[in-house]
Amino acid sequence: MQKVINGMAVASFVISLGIIGTAGYVYTQKDSIVSGIREAAIAEVSKAIPGLISGLMPSIPEVPSMTGGAIPSGGSIPSTPSTTGPALPF
Repeated sequence: MQKVINGMAVASFVISLGIIGTAGYVYTQKDSIVSGIREAAIAEVSKAIPGLISGLMPSIPEVPSMTGGAIPSGGSIPSTPSTTGPALPF
């Protein structure tokens, strides 16, 4: 029974060292890890944006080759008022 407990203690020690080693590696390399993830994200977004934008753009209508005449004004143009009110509302 003592051998089993000693084996479990050794396994626990090895696992603890592995966790501490991994945490130390991540802590010392965090800048390069973040930089790599940022570059990968920017590359994926750069690939996706053109497809998203082209789907949002409306189709441009064609310019007509001929247009009609001027719209009639319906008679005389109404005169402008002589006074427009005070310059300041108070």
